[in-house]
Amino acid sequence: MLTALTAAALLISQPQAVIETSEGRIVVALNETAAPVTVANFIAHAEAGNFDDGSFYRTVRDDNEREGIAPMNLIQGGHSFDGLAGAEGIAHESTLETGLTHDRGAISMARDGVGTATTEFFIMVNDYPGLDAGPDGRNPDEAGYAVFGAVTEGMDVVERIWMSPASLERAPADFPYPQFISEPIRIETVRILDETQQTD
Repeated sequence: MLTALTAAALLISQPQAVIETSEGRIVVALNETAAPVTVANFIAHAEAGNFDDGSFYRTVRDDNEREGIAPMNLIQGGHSFDGLAGAEGIAHESTLETGLTHDRGAISMARDGVGTATTEFFIMVNDYPGLDAGPDGRNPDEAGYAVFGAVTEGMDVVERIWMSPASLERAPADFPYPQFISEPIRIETVRILDETQQTD
């Protein structure tokens, strides 16, 4: 059985991502043990500077969620809503494989079809098992989304971004929902820290 002490030790030994935004800092522990492909992809894009000067551009809340489904609460960001042009999709690491789930603070990859995730990610504000893999999932392909870490610092920043005014004004024509932040929150930099550099 994984004890709380062992879990804490494993968390500390994982790389961290420090996401500096115009609203403040978010620190994420990247679980490369459970989701090595997804974490390697995120680190590669961070080290290439592909998130720098990106943004958090989408917020999903009870007041702007689609009708008839259980509301999920999250913020989405990265390079841009359509992702980095030319970026290659990665193998999908489902929650059934990794054991990681869409709990509050989880960071997960946005995607279209399975294997299309590149530079776009989202952070959960509530627990939402409907994004996990399985027959009860929100996505008809039942593959869910790939969780690859969790926020360890800065959930207050996540919540401030989540409460940003949103509307249809910036929504793409093929995604007409009033979930797009009126003034997107700038991602200034994303830095990767190893075990020797980590924040307390």
